[in-house]
Amino acid sequence: MFVSSELRDIASIDTLIDTMAATEGETYRQVPGRRTFRFEHGGKGYFAKIHFGVGWREIIKNYLQFRAPVVDASNEFRAIHRLQGLDIDTLTPVAYAARGKNPATRQSCLVTAELLNTISLEDLVRQGGISPVLKRALIAKVAWICKTMHRSGLNHRDLYICHFHLDLSSMSPLRLYVIDLHRAQLRDKTPRRWIVKDLGELLFSTAEAGLTKRDLLRFVRAYSDRSLRDALRYERRFWRDVRSRADRLDDREAANQAAMSRAGPGT
Repeated sequence: MFVSSELRDIASIDTLIDTMAATEGETYRQVPGRRTFRFEHGGKGYFAKIHFGVGWREIIKNYLQFRAPVVDASNEFRAIHRLQGLDIDTLTPVAYAARGKNPATRQSCLVTAELLNTISLEDLVRQGGISPVLKRALIAKVAWICKTMHRSGLNHRDLYICHFHLDLSSMSPLRLYVIDLHRAQLRDKTPRRWIVKDLGELLFSTAEAGLTKRDLLRFVRAYSDRSLRDALRYERRFWRDVRSRADRLDDREAANQAAMSRAGPGT
């Protein structure tokens, strides 16, 4: 646990959680037991993520679904440091504190420096006008990040293109920041099914990116770190599973949209 010098005039390790809970800012996400918001201090922008305790019901539900519950910010804090050690650009923590031993009521807070002059790949796709050169560079960079991350034993669990942020001030070399790591899992070796889940989510989220078959094969070759011929020969079933995962997510989204349409506005 720590508080960097830039925030020590407003908080210490012992007071960080209470100070951030009382700090006003622009809320980006609020769900039961967790709030993420932006605030400014000393002319700089920061993001704070506060965990207030998830409760035993949420913990039991996750275990019944064979999922590891996220009970505090330590998960994201450790994932950030893992990526930094791999030379993968990510968020910069400026404060972290936690209190309580009971996992259902444990409280914690992680504060990170705001990313400046970046755009998510999702927003970049929506803007359009991505040159072929930039598209190839992005495919290679994303493939390298995913490969490096997975081989280190880390899987994201929310690996959508909205969680890759392109640094617009440094296009050569290309810098992509990986964000929103609060559900990431860290092990010595990443299980195959979690790699498939990550890559399936990534493929699903590129539906509007206009990727061609050649683009997808370029990713396969870069991620596999072998010739395309060998990748398709020895890993064909793996990549079929990735495609199936993406298709299931697409079907689920279509079903949700259909249900909303049947329900009508205001329901």
